[in-house]
Amino acid sequence: MSALSILLTVQLITTLFLVGLIWTIQVISYPLFGAVPAEGASHYHAEHMRRITPLVMPPMLLELACAGLLLFLDPGILSFLGAALLLVVWVSTALLQVPAHGKLSRDFDPIVVDHLVRSNWIRTIAWTVRGGVVVVMFLIR
Repeated sequence: MSALSILLTVQLITTLFLVGLIWTIQVISYPLFGAVPAEGASHYHAEHMRRITPLVMPPMLLELACAGLLLFLDPGILSFLGAALLLVVWVSTALLQVPAHGKLSRDFDPIVVDHLVRSNWIRTIAWTVRGGVVVVMFLIR
């Protein structure tokens, strides 16, 4: 198995894992923030963050490394498209989701929860499309 094949396989596994995870977060986890009683909301959010971060961060970093390496090893349109979609995910995470979680950590607010759910569609759609791109990259190699 070539280095490129291994890299594409690792990217496929990490990306599809993250696609499934983002849909779970989008459809289940984030909307449930709004269903938690006010007196327990801050604790619920803190527990969500404590549990989700070690689950999501390693595959996100591995996916980022794979996408970067593929830009050098296989600099085709699909590699650039996949990297561009991943850039959308990371920019959205940094500029929208992380600040919203920061606000929720300090003062749990249903308006911020609504913003988090709505803005997270950016990541959900970008990761889903990226998943399709990664599947195609894997299948044509």
